[in-house]
Amino acid sequence: MELIDSYLALVGFGQTGWGSLLLTAAAMTIGVSVCGFLAGTVIGTMITFMQLSRHMVFRGLADCYTTILRGVPDLLVIYLFYFGGSAFLGSIGSLFGYHGFIGMPAFLTGTLALGVVSAAYQAEVFRGAYRSVARGEIEAASAVGMRPWPKFRRIVAPLVLRYAIPGLGNTWQLVLKESALISVTGLVELLRQSQIAAGSTRRPFEFYLTAVVLYLIVTWFSSILFRRMETRTTQGIKGAL
Repeated sequence: MELIDSYLALVGFGQTGWGSLLLTAAAMTIGVSVCGFLAGTVIGTMITFMQLSRHMVFRGLADCYTTILRGVPDLLVIYLFYFGGSAFLGSIGSLFGYHGFIGMPAFLTGTLALGVVSAAYQAEVFRGAYRSVARGEIEAASAVGMRPWPKFRRIVAPLVLRYAIPGLGNTWQLVLKESALISVTGLVELLRQSQIAAGSTRRPFEFYLTAVVLYLIVTWFSSILFRRMETRTTQGIKGAL
């Protein structure tokens, strides 16, 4: 009982508790993950258009992108964005007479790094989903004279999304886990805050265990959300089949 009371006091919301800081860090983890995932969706969609293009150059560039970004360690991508972005900001600062170090914002670094990496995976998900769409449904839209943009918005995008949601759910879980790597840039997300608390109290097990629980809670709610999205997009389909 004493151990439980001690643990609750440690991660609680009292004067000596770290609860509010851990929850704030968890919110930061969710924030950078969501922003990175959305950025990856935008980039991944453009890469998918290139993969499906009739031009060999576009297809080649898209294949190079997905191959490189899926083969390079995520931590290396984060370092490249952080130090590359800092060097770029430093060069801009030197034009105005400032010659000190200008660090790349940690949150922006995380968003960009997670975005470009997840885009490689999302592009493959979208391409596979597009290949799963029955050609007759797209050809029917063209047959009635539907223009490209309305056809994409009303026919292609909803059908692709229906098949892509399960894969996007897996990609989101990867983004959520990879967000822990952003701590190397100084962003105080859940893992970083757990490290700070563990070092300050010399009780690492309690804080890392709490981080595990918080990650699992976010993962659980995310799984429920994606399952509901999948169910909603397939309403009436299974019955028809």
